[in-house]
This record gives sequence, C-alpha cells and structure tokens, in this order.
Amino acid sequence: MEYLADCRARLAFDLLANTWNPVVLWALRDGPRRHADLRRHIGGIRQKVLTETLRRLEEHGLVARRSRPGRVDYALTGLGASLLGPIGALGEWGHDHGDAVMAALDRESSTAGSTDG
Repeated sequence: MEYLADCRARLAFDLLANTWNPVVLWALRDGPRRHADLRRHIGGIRQKVLTETLRRLEEHGLVARRSRPGRVDYALTGLGASLLGPIGALGEWGHDHGDAVMAALDRESSTAGSTDG
C-alpha cells in the first residue's frame, strides 16, 4: 500500500498525528462535555488549543457541537466514536512499551552528549 498525499490511510494518520485530536476524542468517550469540563479533564491543554482542536474535530465530522440555552456541549459523532478503538489500542501500546521507548531516548541522549567531535 502506498501512502500518497490523497490516501485515506494517510488522512487517518494525520488525524491521529495531532497531539490533541486523540486526547480530546478520548476525553469525550463517556459522553458530552462542556468546554470547561474538557479543559479540566485534560491536563496541560490551553483554552485556545482546545478550542482549535474542537473546531478541527467538528470540521472533520468527529465531534458535534450542541448549543442549548446557556450551555454548549461537545460530543462524539458516530464517526468520532469509531476512532476510540484505534486510539485505545495506541494507548495500550504506549502503556506496554512506553518504558522501552523512554529508555531508548535516554540511551540516545546520553550517547549524543558523549561523542567526541
């Protein structure tokens, strides 16, 4: 399989490559949330970044914005919910192999700093 610029698989990779897309989708897995609730639930995300991420996910049909009097909620669409399996699998992989990746990074940084020029 080739991953050309207009390839559907590449579209999926691009959606998951953005740091915040899968995090926000995962945070919505248990049901609709308000912007402030999402921000509290997701550590380290700035308000502007969350707003941009929600807009991007809405544009891609993964999240729906629901306005009611005095309240705006964000919820997964069916399409967004269909990404929870792959996101969960990546999370499990990170849990299972994160220590090995961090050890490799530590080894790389220690050898890079000790090279003689």
